[in-house]
Amino acid sequence: MTLVLGAIADDFTGATDLANNLVRSGMRCVQTIGVPEAALDLADVDAVVVALKSRSTPAEQAVADSLAALDWLQARGARQFFFKYCSTFDSTDAGNIGPVADALLERLGGTQTAMVPAFPANGRTVYQGHLFVGDRLLNDSGMQHHPLNPMHDADLVRVLGRQTPHPVGLAARSTLAQGGDAVRRRLEALAAEGIRHVICDTLDDTDLEVLAEALADYPLVTGGSGLGQALPGQYRRRGWLAEMDEPGSLAPASGGALVLSGSCSRATLGQVAHFLQRHPGVALDPLALAEGEKHVRAVLAFAREHLAAGDPVLVHASADPERVKAAQAVLGVERAGALVEQALGELAQCLVAEGVGRLVVAGGETSGAVVSALGIRQLRIGDQIDPGVPWTQAPLSHREGPLSLALKSGNFGGEDFFSRAFTVLDELTGEEGSA
Repeated sequence: MTLVLGAIADDFTGATDLANNLVRSGMRCVQTIGVPEAALDLADVDAVVVALKSRSTPAEQAVADSLAALDWLQARGARQFFFKYCSTFDSTDAGNIGPVADALLERLGGTQTAMVPAFPANGRTVYQGHLFVGDRLLNDSGMQHHPLNPMHDADLVRVLGRQTPHPVGLAARSTLAQGGDAVRRRLEALAAEGIRHVICDTLDDTDLEVLAEALADYPLVTGGSGLGQALPGQYRRRGWLAEMDEPGSLAPASGGALVLSGSCSRATLGQVAHFLQRHPGVALDPLALAEGEKHVRAVLAFAREHLAAGDPVLVHASADPERVKAAQAVLGVERAGALVEQALGELAQCLVAEGVGRLVVAGGETSGAVVSALGIRQLRIGDQIDPGVPWTQAPLSHREGPLSLALKSGNFGGEDFFSRAFTVLDELTGEEGSA
């Protein structure tokens, strides 16, 4: 079986974000957690998204992991490859977007790729190379407080230029307004000048369609999941993809409802506050975690009590920037994050084993920790809750039915996301809701 698209995502929520848009656009999609070690049945699969935890690892490790994923996807005959990173382009001056894109392009023998981070449906747009989140420049959107990759510059040409030794150019909105052929000519002209990476302005879904038309034949495209909603239409026009009914159907959901949140984004903080006004929840304190297992045992007891009563429960380490910085000042950035991730992974492992069957996880790093703790290697992608966030299902050896799992990027989702997610799942699978 020849795949149409092979994608490499730099975190787990970003992978489900992209897979969600591919499914919504009619592609049958499987997401793997890391490079698969066992054989996969791809007989009825159009796209595979390999989820890595490479956004915040050292650049050398991110490159090595990404190339291993590329080798696996190439061996399955994918027609096109997609390097997926966050629509907020969050990274450091050392990478990892530039180094990984360079390595993938070199392995594929290409000379140029385009950068399309925008996701207009979620308020991420690019104009004159500057990234906006809603009506705010990236560096004034809350991303300047990101605990791992704070973003202080909205000029993506400049940001990417600090990550790669190769020239970076721009395909401006005025070119996109002239259509796909004009974009192709612009890219060709930049390539003739030796421009390897091209940041693409994108204001709306029409711009994404234009870019997909121009880029569908590129060996490598890169960006956020917005481009993923536009590419399948181009694949159909080329005869690579058939029309498909209900590519995102899921099995009936069952079991307790749990939310685990490690994200400290502005959007997630609002979602935590909304949920706590209606349902029980408990906070994880990194300083208390550093003192031993007592804090985790207390949180576990709280969750068990309310899950037994049939309540959806929230466990969160989400906190305002001042509290995050205070904990990091005592513990160090890496240790504070590692303590939270380890605790949330342990809680997921224990509570899923005890009957939780519907699980929402907020934050890319948190999602990676939880999925790893649960030993999940493959996800079937279902329909979405909010733009960029689908329900998925994963088989687990100790459960009769699959675990229903939603992995949410910190910045995504409406204020009522946590509460509404379980209602949406019940509607999708025909079950009666408890949230």
